[in-house]
Amino acid sequence: MRQLTTYRKLQIFLVLMAIIGMSFALFYLQRHLGLSPCPLCIFQRIGLIVMGGFALISALFHPKSKVVKLLLWLGSLAGIGWSTAVAIRHVWLQHLPADQVPSCGPGLDYWLDTLPMLQVLKEVFAGSGECASIDWTFVGLSIPELSLILFSVLLVAHGVILWRIVRPITNQSIAR
Repeated sequence: MRQLTTYRKLQIFLVLMAIIGMSFALFYLQRHLGLSPCPLCIFQRIGLIVMGGFALISALFHPKSKVVKLLLWLGSLAGIGWSTAVAIRHVWLQHLPADQVPSCGPGLDYWLDTLPMLQVLKEVFAGSGECASIDWTFVGLSIPELSLILFSVLLVAHGVILWRIVRPITNQSIAR
């Protein structure tokens, strides 16, 4: 079991999960089903890409320094933490009573073209009707709920990675 939880293998796991998550969103949900991502979905994807990017750097270069490992881990954690927070907000919006759901507004492209970035973030997190709608489910769970499950698993993996950074596997512990 310890061989499966080495630092490098955990980083590869994160990269694979980012690739699988992004592929599912792009090729199945967006291309095959024709679902357009709402602003909150786009922000979740950005966090997943950030996590995958830091994990890829960690897997490819396999730094020896604990400080470098921790910095890369923090970058990866920030990405998946961002995605998790956005997914929580998205799930919350979807569970609001119908009379409390924010109305639909202009799209993210319009906001990015016309508003300063802080205002765009404020508008996105305020939510809109398109973010509260449930267009597709799997086993009774909406896309943000499924995303939240994935992101929670990835947060647990980050906990294991932190443990591996702090308490690395040595040849003595493998031989036991």
